[in-house]
Amino acid sequence: MRHATATRLTAAGLLPALLLVGCATERSSEPKSTATEQLLISTAIDHVIDQLRPAVPTGTKVFVDPQYFDTAPADEILYPKYAIGAVRDRLLKQGARIVEDRRDADIVVEPRTGGQSVDHDTFLVGIPSFNIPIPLAPVSFPEIALFKKDRHVGVSKLSITAYAEKDGGLVDSVGPMVGYSERTHRVVLLLYEWTDSDAPTADIKH
Repeated sequence: MRHATATRLTAAGLLPALLLVGCATERSSEPKSTATEQLLISTAIDHVIDQLRPAVPTGTKVFVDPQYFDTAPADEILYPKYAIGAVRDRLLKQGARIVEDRRDADIVVEPRTGGQSVDHDTFLVGIPSFNIPIPLAPVSFPEIALFKKDRHVGVSKLSITAYAEKDGGLVDSVGPMVGYSERTHRVVLLLYEWTDSDAPTADIKH
């Protein structure tokens, strides 16, 4: 009888501890976007820039005009200045000379974007996390994943139009091109998990 009582007491003591496992929360980022999302978007921009090679002769004076690049907050295009800077870097690597006054330019280059953001989808076989309505002390039941695939895809769509400054004639038009980056986290049978990504990792080491 004592043994049964001790067993019940032990179980009663372990139950709150098990429930508390789901109480821990982790703040993934301070700004609106997580570091992982930021790296995915900038990597997608890097990938699309690799595809954009406007036909600008070496030594050509180029003015980069960003007026048609969606930079207003309402446009919801993330990291436009990084993309514009990447276009300037591409032109310099091709031998162009960047000028800051369009009157000094031989060619004007207009970059534009059709989107820069992150898509996120999750597939779960198991029990998702849910709140347990305990009075005065609600707790969260932890997720139980027999199989889980959590996928983030960074996307950047860019185009470039280049024209002569003097007469406005077309020099070259490149794009639209789309660059992608991906981070996929998988869990199998609760214990086995791994992450595949072509973007730099932002994992915090504790």
